[in-house]
Amino acid sequence: MKTKAAILYAPGETIRVEEVELDEPKHLEVRVKMAAAGICHSDWHLVTGDMPAGLPMALGHEGAGVVESVGAGVTKVKPGDHVVLTFIPSCGQCRWCINGMAQLCDLGALILAGPQVDGTYRFHSKDGQDIGQMCVISTFAEYTVAHQDSVCKIDNSYPLDKACLVGCGVATGYGAVTNRAKVTPGSTVLVLGVGGIGINAVQGAVASSASMIIAADIYDNKLEWARQFGATHTINTQKDDLVSKVFEMTEGVGVDFSFEAIGTPATVGQAFAATGKGGVTVAIGVNPAAAETIPISPFVLTLYQKSLLGTLYGTTNPQTEIPKLLNMYKVGKLKLDELITKTYKLEEVNEAYADMIAGKNLRGVIMF
Repeated sequence: MKTKAAILYAPGETIRVEEVELDEPKHLEVRVKMAAAGICHSDWHLVTGDMPAGLPMALGHEGAGVVESVGAGVTKVKPGDHVVLTFIPSCGQCRWCINGMAQLCDLGALILAGPQVDGTYRFHSKDGQDIGQMCVISTFAEYTVAHQDSVCKIDNSYPLDKACLVGCGVATGYGAVTNRAKVTPGSTVLVLGVGGIGINAVQGAVASSASMIIAADIYDNKLEWARQFGATHTINTQKDDLVSKVFEMTEGVGVDFSFEAIGTPATVGQAFAATGKGGVTVAIGVNPAAAETIPISPFVLTLYQKSLLGTLYGTTNPQTEIPKLLNMYKVGKLKLDELITKTYKLEEVNEAYADMIAGKNLRGVIMF
């Protein structure tokens, strides 16, 4: 069938929205009619060349839709089911999955390669060129084909424009706090970068009963949004030195937990420096693949007994976390409606990314 998709052909080029050919779902695959897709910074790393990928590639890795058809052997979903697509498949059989770390599933090695799980392609250009799929799902398309291990069935009552957000941004930011760091009640927290990921780290800190939640960013509008989501203090890092201000706010102690949600070595180093003795720093943001060092003091790491942790997908099993987060939304314990700053058409994908880079949105969402 023919479908429109947002495709990147080479780093530095404009994302092109064009009509392509989409194959039928093969064994264990499903075809999804997309309803909504979130604008996340990870796809932009491909545009800038900071993250290598098998181009050309149909972009998008956060989205939700309705299963239209299924291939042979599919048992997890059926036509008509509402699903959130997951940016890392979970096979349920590798050592990571069976040890409760589905976010580290061996199939994750495929997410930037281009082909589907079986090594072949589902999207093709008009001239027959194979087009890869971002995170083997490609949510920036009217229709997409994905492996059943890349979709999570949800209750049909959830609005899909809100549900799509838990496929990446919410699960990643929230889970970094609750699952990876395991923030304790009464502790102090810094979130550096309060965009689509960091704002959900703020939500996680609220849910963890942190006593002080410091949001830091270069945009005042994002800092105001952070207060609406539960931040107790804010720092504009263009106006104040982050580390000095954090130590001033914490009476010279530093925070117990810091979360870096920007994705540069320098900001990881800042978050680490703002953490007090025995504290934990969690790097959430995706750094450029070429970066090899982080400016932290090994001397301080040891003598102050600090911890520096990485996290992927909120250190969680998306198949269990997505329904849990949506249920929290249903009962009023998680904000999703407020995350969506602006919606766009698929043809406006470049405008959506320009707005993201300019700090205008918490989350932009493409509606189909």
